[in-house]
Amino acid sequence: MALLDFLNRKRQEPEIVPVLPKDIYRQGSLNLVDTIAPTALKISPRELELGEKFVRAFYTISYPRFLTDSWFSPVINLDKVLDVSIFIHPIETGQALRAFQKKVAEVQSQINERESRGLVRDPLLDTAYQDLETLRDSLQQAQEKLFEVGLYLALYGDSKEEIDKTEGDIRGILDAKLVYTKPALFQQEQGFRSCLPLGSDELMVHSKLNSSPISSFFPFVSFDLTSDRGILYGLNRHNSSLILFDRFSLENYNSVVFAKSGSGKSYATKLEILRSLMFGTNVIVIDPEREYDQLVEATGGRSFHISLSSEHHINPFDLPPIREDENPRDILRSNIITLVGLFRIMLGGLSPEEDAIIDRAISETYALKDITGDADFSGAEPPLLSDFEQVLSGMEGSESLVERLSKYTRGTWAGFLNQPTNIDINQQFVVFSVRDMEDELKPVAMYIITHYIWNAVRHELKKRLLIIDEAWWMMKSEDTASFLYSVAKRGRKYYLGVATITQDVEDFLKSPYGRPILTNSSLQLLLKQSTTTIDVLQQTFNLTDEEKYLLLEAGVGEGLFFAGLKHVAIKVVASYTEDQIITSDPSQLLAIKAEKDRHAAEKQ
Repeated sequence: MALLDFLNRKRQEPEIVPVLPKDIYRQGSLNLVDTIAPTALKISPRELELGEKFVRAFYTISYPRFLTDSWFSPVINLDKVLDVSIFIHPIETGQALRAFQKKVAEVQSQINERESRGLVRDPLLDTAYQDLETLRDSLQQAQEKLFEVGLYLALYGDSKEEIDKTEGDIRGILDAKLVYTKPALFQQEQGFRSCLPLGSDELMVHSKLNSSPISSFFPFVSFDLTSDRGILYGLNRHNSSLILFDRFSLENYNSVVFAKSGSGKSYATKLEILRSLMFGTNVIVIDPEREYDQLVEATGGRSFHISLSSEHHINPFDLPPIREDENPRDILRSNIITLVGLFRIMLGGLSPEEDAIIDRAISETYALKDITGDADFSGAEPPLLSDFEQVLSGMEGSESLVERLSKYTRGTWAGFLNQPTNIDINQQFVVFSVRDMEDELKPVAMYIITHYIWNAVRHELKKRLLIIDEAWWMMKSEDTASFLYSVAKRGRKYYLGVATITQDVEDFLKSPYGRPILTNSSLQLLLKQSTTTIDVLQQTFNLTDEEKYLLLEAGVGEGLFFAGLKHVAIKVVASYTEDQIITSDPSQLLAIKAEKDRHAAEKQ
């Protein structure tokens, strides 16, 4: 009996199921809800506390008789964090017409009663009657439909004071348009859930509207510059949409970047380079400060350091190979004109007589190497600067010219120019650095490099981007500025986009070629500006006062992005990997260098 009693008691006790380690692991793991849920939730009559954030929900209660297009756009474009939900519930037309018949009868009865009592007619009743009849006709003819519409907003902030201010701004905008709202008192939880992307209308605060006014609710009315292809330039600061654009889809492929020092112009340019390389664009950079070495190393590009002691040389007398559709005489004449401009810079200006002597001497120097416009000179060896000096010294009236030229052929600067070309830019990414070149020679070096690049561009058709950083160096001389303008103007024929970057806005625009270069640039990026240049930019770009102050108060990487006739406020953003590659912040560079040294030491 004792055994039977024991067995009966065991049957009544709950069975103990052993818990396996994998089950314990599953119980302790996070699911998606755990990941996205706030750390805490507190519900108050006027707002919710989601972790460290405050949320307040609103709903609209009435609208004016007429709603204009884009009446909601000031709220959408407000630089605040908010969610908007629009619920549209269709009403069956037959049901709406029956309700209208009853309502029309009520209004007509009130009008008749006032007439029978001899009272002055009420304009409100007359207008209501006309509107009801007009809408009833439209419903009967299937020109309109009727809907129950709920418009809810949820505002976010770090404090109640911030939400109060945002609430005041939004209600001020809507009140001015006769659209009235109320906070969802004691319904904040339902209001918040109604604004989440769940499609759940828990507030159920509706107004009856027909099709025409509902179309004015369309929320996607803020300016954006998103295209189907291109690279990411940044985020639209008004609505956080992506600014995706392809410069090669515009009427020309050129761009300008104006910004003060330290505002992020080089950072934005490097980001465009990195993303353009991913899409197969060939990029060539003229770098005055040697800022692109790390980017070259990361992308497997090629860097040429141009200086008096450099092993890299460019012979300015080089000629491009002749294409089938080109005339040798035109190529030679164009190169001679370019060289006259170069000597004008090198020799500190030329008188009309000296200009003619230089022109004739260049032609004779080429003729010594059997390079004339009557034959194909593609395989001919180009002359050197010393050959030109020899020809020039034998010409009457050239004594002063030879004396000034001697420093480039026999003096301190002889190693820079008087050498055959020994570089090759047949790479996807090429950088010419002129940081170590003397300031007096930088315009000469940039002119020669640009001319060499232009010859390469004309020789082979590829999608290319030429970036000229600190372009004000080239704007200091009329000849260099004129050549840069010529490249920008003619580049489209050769699939070339020219990006000019400068921090010296006034000097750039004062040049007779500054504004023409700007006019021939379909893309413009304005980052943080100084007070000394902002008025010039405001006049040049026809900026509003708000945009002017936006540029004065912008943070690093923030400004205005122009593409064609549109422009938006932009914030340049990069991923962590991109940031590590392109940063020029000294503190970050030191940290990256220290990390590399640590890894190298660990390997040893």
